[in-house]
Amino acid sequence: MARVLVTRRLTDGGTDPLTEAGHEVVGPADDDRPLTAQELCDGAAANDAIVCLLTDRIDAEVLRAGQAGGRLRVVGNAAVGYDNIDVTTARELNIAVCNTPGVLDATTADLAFLLILAATRTATGAEDDLRHGRWTGWGFNTHLARDVNGATLGLVGYGRIARAVADRAAGFDMEVLHTSRTDTGLPGYIPTLSELLPRADIVSLHVPLTESTHHLIGAAELALMKPTAVIINTARGPVLDEDALVDALEGGTIFGAGLDVFEGEPQVNPRLLTAPRTTLLPHIGSATIGTRTRMAQLACQGVTDVLAGRTPPNLVT
Repeated sequence: MARVLVTRRLTDGGTDPLTEAGHEVVGPADDDRPLTAQELCDGAAANDAIVCLLTDRIDAEVLRAGQAGGRLRVVGNAAVGYDNIDVTTARELNIAVCNTPGVLDATTADLAFLLILAATRTATGAEDDLRHGRWTGWGFNTHLARDVNGATLGLVGYGRIARAVADRAAGFDMEVLHTSRTDTGLPGYIPTLSELLPRADIVSLHVPLTESTHHLIGAAELALMKPTAVIINTARGPVLDEDALVDALEGGTIFGAGLDVFEGEPQVNPRLLTAPRTTLLPHIGSATIGTRTRMAQLACQGVTDVLAGRTPPNLVT
């Protein structure tokens, strides 16, 4: 039997793979607060495995504490992205890392399309007018926005979630373009970001956060977009330069934006809160009961496999 630190409270049934395998589950804190850096180091040293969330920084210090404790063998991240884990150090220390690919694709794509619709139709501002008594009745020229049906959708990155968004776009008769690091060989492939941005009515970001994608979309890229265009981010906050985005919205360089992720989460750039024609959501892309439970179980199953000497299909390589 192994000891597994679970850093935060998971959905009911999320830790079933661990308990069914006979492992001891340690944590989370009674108040479900995030663990401090020191608590993560202590937990890494005292346990055989960690199941964490994307908000837990499993950095080199934490991993080295696990190695010094002589027990830590695997970290299971209940997220598809793993930029919160120092995977290079983990590899050097022979500590396995698992994530949760596949199980959240459809749910996150649904959320991306919700943002596409809300931002393009300026639904957030219209609702705000209604709730605060500014709506005086139906008018022919009030709350005019842009069409989603028949628009051109530009996908930046073309992994599983982006492809699921493309599937949904078909129902709206959208032309779908995409760009990625390598030629997909598929219809709609555009070789460069600079070629895709001027053609798209809606740009949706679907790239992992790496050194090369940090502020992938900044002032220069926003300037390439149509003044009628909308940008959507359900990837990671730092992929988009938020100050440049607000400048573009205020200056009319682009029409609108829909964001589910932010650079300083959970803090939000105050300029975004007052920016025109924006829809902002608190990182709820995968937030359904079914999807979060499957994410937790997949992360825990990956940990269970490693502890049993098996290679899990969700091993980060």
